[in-house]
Amino acid sequence: MIIYISLFFISFLAATILPFSSEVTLATLIASSNYNNLLLLIFASLGNILGSVVNWVLGFYSRNLATKRWFPFKDKQIKKSSSWFNRFGKWSLLFTWIPIIGDPLTLAAGLLRVKFIEFLILVTIGKVSRYIVIFYLLS
Repeated sequence: MIIYISLFFISFLAATILPFSSEVTLATLIASSNYNNLLLLIFASLGNILGSVVNWVLGFYSRNLATKRWFPFKDKQIKKSSSWFNRFGKWSLLFTWIPIIGDPLTLAAGLLRVKFIEFLILVTIGKVSRYIVIFYLLS
């Protein structure tokens, strides 16, 4: 059970700005054939999705800081970004699994107030699909 929990935490951390690779860890565990692959997929997916939710929450609540002089984004920029993100960005959440760009997308989704349920559905589809592809490539 410790392996599944470790995979969960590695996947969680990989969804933040920390440089972790849940794909390599998952692939290694699947290739070893010593573990239940369905449980590996579930724990990796849940950890990675929860990490993205934390990013969304951080973005969502950092918006309250927009009135501070030191806040890096002005209201005009946020409105412009919100308009663009609402037109194109919501669907980009399907690609939050892509290293380097995926994590900032989840933070931006919170900052730009993407509805949580839409965020959760799109991120879940993208992240679970990625892990399923890894599984089938190794099977």
